[in-house]
Amino acid sequence: MKKRLFLLTAIIMICVVAGCSKESGNDKNSNQTTEKTTKKREKVMVDELRIPNGEREVYGKLYYPETEGKYPAIIMCHGYNGSNADFIKECKYFAKHGYVAFSLDFCGGSTRSLSSGKSTDMTIFTEKEDLLAVFDYILTLPQVDPENVYMFGGSQGGLVAALAAEERVEKVKGLALYFPAFNIPDNWRGNFAKEEDIPATYDFWGLTLGRNFFVSMRDFYTFDNIGKFDKKVLIVQGDNDAIVPVDSSRRAVEIYKDAKMEVLTGEGHGFSPTGAGKAMKMVLDFMDGK
Repeated sequence: MKKRLFLLTAIIMICVVAGCSKESGNDKNSNQTTEKTTKKREKVMVDELRIPNGEREVYGKLYYPETEGKYPAIIMCHGYNGSNADFIKECKYFAKHGYVAFSLDFCGGSTRSLSSGKSTDMTIFTEKEDLLAVFDYILTLPQVDPENVYMFGGSQGGLVAALAAEERVEKVKGLALYFPAFNIPDNWRGNFAKEEDIPATYDFWGLTLGRNFFVSMRDFYTFDNIGKFDKKVLIVQGDNDAIVPVDSSRRAVEIYKDAKMEVLTGEGHGFSPTGAGKAMKMVLDFMDGK
């Protein structure tokens, strides 16, 4: 039973990775490349950014149309032990369709993270702080229409995006989530019966977590902390998700004032290529108001 509880707590990396990025360079300045998309032969510009957040620095990639102008934007948040590269395909897709897309690495959020920070210092709340710093920065970019900026997150990133949106209600245009892991705090409370049972470090699914990851959310109840955000919300989830119960997302839809849920038949926690294609089209239609 305990093993099963640990499995249900797992926030796996999003299974929609579109391959390795062709851009390179990790210096402090923004690096830019141009890529041609194959379907429409339109160009997508790609910048590498490092955004300050107090003593931390958040790395990410900005994808946007070549033609100058102000575009709506979407900020992409990866799941547990994921990275900005998990959403290359989605970012290019949105940029081809007239959006700025920024995919970030949470500080300490992955073994592949190019942001500063250690995984032992990461919590869902430090990730929320990273996202808020990124959001505020993205609003200032010349390519971005600050009145039309969306937050997006998958799995743990979905939980983080939902919490961040609660603190930027007036500025976030909408919230799109893939299998959001609203159940993380409840699951870990079940795994550590007492606070003194929590170790100094804990290795979980390829990432070493610090004690504060668990302590910080011990008295945090997700569904008591969402719902103030009253803009439109889209949740996309598979009906075969073994990590995040579908009922968890349905409960969130009932709490939000303007939310809808799309259930993908046969999809699990991390979509197949076919499911991922359907899901990102749903997100595009959601942002386009269709």
